[in-house]
Amino acid sequence: MNETKHSFVLASASPRRIELLKNIKIFPKITYSSEINEDIISKENPKKYCIRIAKNKALKALEKYPEEFILSADTIVFCSNKIFLKPKDKEEAKKFLAFFSGRKHNVLTCVCLAKKNLIKIKKVLTKVTFKRLDPQEIEEYLSTNEWNDKAGGYAIQGYAEKFIKRINGSYSNVVGLPLFETYNLLNSENIII
Repeated sequence: MNETKHSFVLASASPRRIELLKNIKIFPKITYSSEINEDIISKENPKKYCIRIAKNKALKALEKYPEEFILSADTIVFCSNKIFLKPKDKEEAKKFLAFFSGRKHNVLTCVCLAKKNLIKIKKVLTKVTFKRLDPQEIEEYLSTNEWNDKAGGYAIQGYAEKFIKRINGSYSNVVGLPLFETYNLLNSENIII
């Protein structure tokens, strides 16, 4: 199969999202990193936050590429309505992992497809259960630096996979882009053939 560029802009510089799309032979025409304010608004619930960020990333890219389809996504980790974004430092990553230890948490990705006069959003939720982690396991994980730049402070597609007792839902969603839903979203507008 030839590598063809598909007619959309990926509003993300995430190497994980680019790699996931490549796995299913989808190659955006352009990748563009939408720099937006991702602060949580007071009392904003996880679902509303995730939708707002995915939509704002798409709208920001649409300003630069007004004639293109824009695909954006935002992935968050949450538990009991508490949102765990990318940890600021190793200490915060350690707190996140200690919190997830022996517990179930949610990974939510909102995928947005936008063009002038069109916004479609898909929400995908996956439940992840961590085994109970001892302090040494947490320290070992932190030393890999995989926690850096990852929502919730871990990457399922790496060293942390051995901590995951159960996953209920889409694996690619936890990596950062639910491929089934993304493919169908792009297909719904005949962007991929």
